[in-house]
Amino acid sequence: MSLLLELQAVNKSFGPVEVLKGVNFTVTSGKVTALAGENGAGKSTLMKIISGIYSRNGGTMSYLGKEVTFKNPRQAMTAGIAIIHQELNLLTTMRVGENIFLGREPVNNFGKIDWETVRSESARWLKVLKQDIDPDTILGSLSIAQQQMVEIARALSLNAQVIIMDEPTDALTDIETEILFEVVEELRDQGKGLVFISHRLGEIFRLCDDVAILRDGVMVHQGPVTELDEDDLIRHMVGRELSSQYPYTQVESGEIRLQVNGLTSKGFSDVSFSGCAGEVVGFAGLVGAGRTELAKTLFGAQRALAGDVYIDGEKVSIHTPHQGVLAGIGYVTEDRKHEGLIQSQGLQSNMSLTGLKRFTGPTGHLKKKEERRIIGEYIRAFSIKTHSIDSIVSELSGGNQQKVSIAKSLLPEPRILILDEPTRGVDVGAKREIYTLINELKQKGLCILLMSSDMPELLGISDRILVLSRGRLTGEFSRSEVTQESIMRCAVA
Repeated sequence: MSLLLELQAVNKSFGPVEVLKGVNFTVTSGKVTALAGENGAGKSTLMKIISGIYSRNGGTMSYLGKEVTFKNPRQAMTAGIAIIHQELNLLTTMRVGENIFLGREPVNNFGKIDWETVRSESARWLKVLKQDIDPDTILGSLSIAQQQMVEIARALSLNAQVIIMDEPTDALTDIETEILFEVVEELRDQGKGLVFISHRLGEIFRLCDDVAILRDGVMVHQGPVTELDEDDLIRHMVGRELSSQYPYTQVESGEIRLQVNGLTSKGFSDVSFSGCAGEVVGFAGLVGAGRTELAKTLFGAQRALAGDVYIDGEKVSIHTPHQGVLAGIGYVTEDRKHEGLIQSQGLQSNMSLTGLKRFTGPTGHLKKKEERRIIGEYIRAFSIKTHSIDSIVSELSGGNQQKVSIAKSLLPEPRILILDEPTRGVDVGAKREIYTLINELKQKGLCILLMSSDMPELLGISDRILVLSRGRLTGEFSRSEVTQESIMRCAVA
């Protein structure tokens, strides 16, 4: 084993805000180093400095024994440093092979792009990941999980010495995650140095050799994983004890708030269920079971083909998201980057989108002071880490973007809240904040539908769990009787 990458006393500021403070960090060949920390701790900023996206304000970085400063991502990539971004860095209108070799296309003797090599090499790297994807497929036609595997194939094709994986399993199924773990172990055996960023603590203890922990821009620990247990790791990350990872509040359910009868749409059919005021109804199922399609149909983002929906006993017809909001439904999508938020706009602009009715007077004019006051209250209530109320959303960490997405859905003061993978890419401290918020909303009488692939999360905070398999409802369990085994039996039915 040898030292591949070393950062010493690295600082990074954005204006007056100091994001990294004298950070030391090392990457060694033949090791997987976990980088842990809450959202906003500085993990993504540190990785962007290593990969040439950001410049540092102070400190040094050495690669293969020589001090380096990468002025752009291409320089880092050429040197042998690859990064797999949490938010997919791909072009959905282009083909899979074009994405894998974007910016470094092989050429033939005539200076033309060698498309045969693009196809064959893309197929080879996809095969390493056990993906049967045609390189000529348009990327946007693939699922988010498949697109993530294409992003990973792109990084592998660089034959890099240092490979950074930022939340690589977030969009993957359990099977795809196992495949990725096998690939990571093979790369470690080949002497690569890997940086693995994950909020799933079990993955850190299973896969990684070392762990480095950032808290508020300071590296508070780096050493062997075996030196820590899960409680130690959480304590280093958040600087405090977390008494319960899945806080649950018992609330006496009220009247039936949502009644769904025989609902059918693309991806599911003949689904019937109810949800009460003050109840969290969890939805379990494998990828492709129909959970997201059900959520979108209820909200009006996907058209229903059959069935009826009642809210507080009144039949509703919801064909657009606008109608969903007016009917009293809030929706947090699983894909915050493309569907939940406008990345190029400011935090206030995003949060105001669904709540403009609250900020307009009788003449239709926007009450800007009232808007800023209420948005500011939500920012404080959700502990959103931001430089200002007008910060561009794309500059926020993934977890803080998720908080913005949830706050945005609550601004119209809905009666029903649909949460599709609400804690994906969110750190353990922020997860607990979201669970606490769910309990508070239960107490206020909201009916909450929770679509999640995180089994402990479903078991921990749901009052009742429904299971979907291949678009059909195959099981229903109360909190007291449900087990992971019973859910899985229904999920594969």
